[in-house]
Amino acid sequence: MDRKKLEEGSMPLIDFAKRDGFVPAIVQDVINDRILMLAYVNREALQITLEKGMATFWSTSRNELWTKGETSGDYLKVIDIYIDCDQDALIYRVQPQGDGVCHTKDPESGKARASCFYRKLNPTDGGLLPV
Repeated sequence: MDRKKLEEGSMPLIDFAKRDGFVPAIVQDVINDRILMLAYVNREALQITLEKGMATFWSTSRNELWTKGETSGDYLKVIDIYIDCDQDALIYRVQPQGDGVCHTKDPESGKARASCFYRKLNPTDGGLLPV
């Protein structure tokens, strides 16, 4: 592959082969820039995302395609998709369409958490802290 064409070209040349047919997709809220989740996308998931306008991924745990929200009702409407310089990672800028994003629930409200990144690493003792 011509590096200049890959890095500077205007054609999408997404490198699905690098990671056995998948690229990571960082999901970011278009309103507040919060990182909501990280998922994986293959060619088919990207095509469905483009057709439906709703974020579709490859579930690495279930080995199947899934459109976020089909079971929970918490869809992710895709506003923009960015491709990195090596064309091997994506950012989905989305508008959440429901109560939350994560499949885990907030223990107080019982609702889906707003982000899958709801804990941070405590640099002092290596434990986890709620965000």
